[in-house]
Amino acid sequence: QVHLVESGGGLVQAGGSLRLSCAHSGRRFSTTTMGWFRQAPGKEREFVSSISWILDNTVYADSVKGRFTISRDNPKNTLYLQMNDLKGDDTAVYYCAASQVPFSSVAAGYYLWGQGTQVAVSS
Repeated sequence: QVHLVESGGGLVQAGGSLRLSCAHSGRRFSTTTMGWFRQAPGKEREFVSSISWILDNTVYADSVKGRFTISRDNPKNTLYLQMNDLKGDDTAVYYCAASQVPFSSVAAGYYLWGQGTQVAVSS
């Protein structure tokens, strides 16, 4: 059974940076589109970014474009999310997820989820 495990969350001041990691335990990471979602208290889960296994094409939500960078290290079976210039609105639980399609920005397009890692940004 494949698992996703996120790490790297924490408390950071506004304007600071964090790098999230997501370890994929399966053999097909290199041919899997991966995504990051987040969920703030009282809000629905929202798309943050995705990276396709096809040419590593990346997509970002408008709210994080220019501040967050998604990347992957296939030999290490690891997905990353570099978050810079963090704002209070970025406070949420961040989830990584795996998809069976080349691209999806909706949660229904992902079939495997991690347990989440908390990011808290203080002003």
